[in-house]
Amino acid sequence: MFKRLSKLLIIVFIAVICFVPSAWAFCGFYVSKADAKLYNKASQVVIARDGKRTVLTMANDYQGDVKDFALVVPVPVVLKADQVRVGESKIIERLDAFSAPRLVEYFDEDPCETNYFNDSLRSAQAPAPTAQESVSRRRSDRSLGVTIEAKFTVGEYDIVVLNAKESNGLVTWLNINGYKIPKGAKQLLQPYIRQKMKFFVAKVNLAEFDKSGYEFLRPLTMAFESPKFILPIRLGMINSTNEQDLLVYILSPKGQAELTNYRTVNIPSDADVPLFVKDEFGSFYKSMFQNSYTKENKKVAFLEYAWNMGSCDPCSAEPLNPEELRKAGVFWLDSSVNSNVFLTRLHVRYSRDKFPEDLMFQETANNQFFQGRYVLHHPFNGEAKCDAGKQYQRSLPRRFEQESQTLAKLTGWKIQDIRRRNNVPVSSSIPWWRRFWF
Repeated sequence: MFKRLSKLLIIVFIAVICFVPSAWAFCGFYVSKADAKLYNKASQVVIARDGKRTVLTMANDYQGDVKDFALVVPVPVVLKADQVRVGESKIIERLDAFSAPRLVEYFDEDPCETNYFNDSLRSAQAPAPTAQESVSRRRSDRSLGVTIEAKFTVGEYDIVVLNAKESNGLVTWLNINGYKIPKGAKQLLQPYIRQKMKFFVAKVNLAEFDKSGYEFLRPLTMAFESPKFILPIRLGMINSTNEQDLLVYILSPKGQAELTNYRTVNIPSDADVPLFVKDEFGSFYKSMFQNSYTKENKKVAFLEYAWNMGSCDPCSAEPLNPEELRKAGVFWLDSSVNSNVFLTRLHVRYSRDKFPEDLMFQETANNQFFQGRYVLHHPFNGEAKCDAGKQYQRSLPRRFEQESQTLAKLTGWKIQDIRRRNNVPVSSSIPWWRRFWF
């Protein structure tokens, strides 16, 4: 699909006071997040969708000489210059930071003073070729079964939109015209040709790229109307034998977006884990995701976040403001209020044998909130001389063991190693036998 799609250390955090008015009032102090940077080459796509209208943004995480860059995306309609623009990488980073799975922490209060509950499109027209060149090229293109439906330059990208009758001719045309297409493309292009889809093809205009002053390629955003709510992923498998990570951020005025042709499951969440996870949350989350992925037979998409953009609890980043949402493709905003923008974050780890079809979505009216959230509970470390305090201290070993068991189950890590590391600060008020417990 996309030759590789891209991959504020979060600023501050607010102590939230909660009265738990509903099941989704999580509260706690935000500590860390599991964002796209955890994965070496995580593709990221933003889809803003309302009815048949779609704004699709793809982040290019291309590594290599930009002159060799080639992006081929099947699209349902012919795109014109005013339907394509260069996006901002920062907007995708903001969506990632806002929706990333998060680690939060609580601090137990003095059990002698409280009731303790142990709840486990700016565009420029490309220069026209000479008349003689145009006639010669059109004849060659027709012989290959390829028609150029549109041709233009946007920012640092030269873009053509192609119609093709068969994959051999399309691959030949791409190679003749300087697009480096990897082996195996013919087989994966043919299904799109049968569906009468067009091909959005981009390469870098080196002169424009040098003038832009940007070190990396910027995202490309395209807007179109189609009853098909799909994301082509098969072309992304051409030159990779390994599994690939894809993060999809879907923005809708209605509610959650769902896959219709693959099963979607919630990532394990709301788990109490040992305190040492704070120093290695990234390693924890990667192990947990891989473990969950393996248990699901590698055939599911994981829901990592679903929330209305007007709020968050706890916040791993500030919600995007209306101007940022418009840059992300949200075209239905008519005020300064973000409450009619619902964000769904799906994490797909895919390979050719486990995901043989493109991703097909549907909008729903499901407004249920969800987030990947993992909790640290710091034990009270002061004097606790009352009966409730003594009972609290006696309950801690059982709590630590439960945290250890939970971590082992989530990650597949060895329980003996977890127990050895799951220590707590020793206070003079803690009984001697607890000081040697692990």
